[in-house]
Amino acid sequence: MTKSPNLAFEKSLWARGCINIAGIDEVGRGSWAGPVVAAAVILSKSFEIPDGFGESKQVKPQARKKLSQYIKIHAKAFSIAEVPVSMINNHGIGYASQVAFRKAVRQLDPRPDYILIDAFYIKHLNRKNQKAIIKGDEKCASIAAASVIAKVYRDDLMRMLAKKYPQYLFGKHKGYGTKLHQGLIRENGFSKIHRTSFNLKFLS
Repeated sequence: MTKSPNLAFEKSLWARGCINIAGIDEVGRGSWAGPVVAAAVILSKSFEIPDGFGESKQVKPQARKKLSQYIKIHAKAFSIAEVPVSMINNHGIGYASQVAFRKAVRQLDPRPDYILIDAFYIKHLNRKNQKAIIKGDEKCASIAAASVIAKVYRDDLMRMLAKKYPQYLFGKHKGYGTKLHQGLIRENGFSKIHRTSFNLKFLS
């Protein structure tokens, strides 16, 4: 049985005197189309982890929507930041993800005392005040909460983009490189929201 994310990291930091601890995660890093989205969540000491809670990929879409609403209502603070395809194509996905992380942090109110983040440190922020946790979205409640909010937001966004670009069926694959998506690119070419900076020339 998969172990659910818990508040162990947060409790350790609360005990050290940190008050506002932000969990941060991004979604859409590997997608071939659409923006990259980061979310930041600050949980309070009284936050109760709901049944079925887990990182976004472990939770079915309808349950994920309910969890996202629960987190938004019960979190001390949250923010969502998206970075457009133009920045990904001009500067690369690594750079764009870092911009999204920093944007999500800046938008938080209150500002965090400490940051817990999935896998990557955030550049240009003090490393003493952050911890990168491998598979953090599977272990840490704050990071898992951020992954859920970011995933729901981005999936909704891709469904909206599907109306603008109906020939690509973005609502089904959310921009990821599925066989369906590959076939639609071969049939229709690239759209304005495809990440042409990715090595996708084999599809043209």
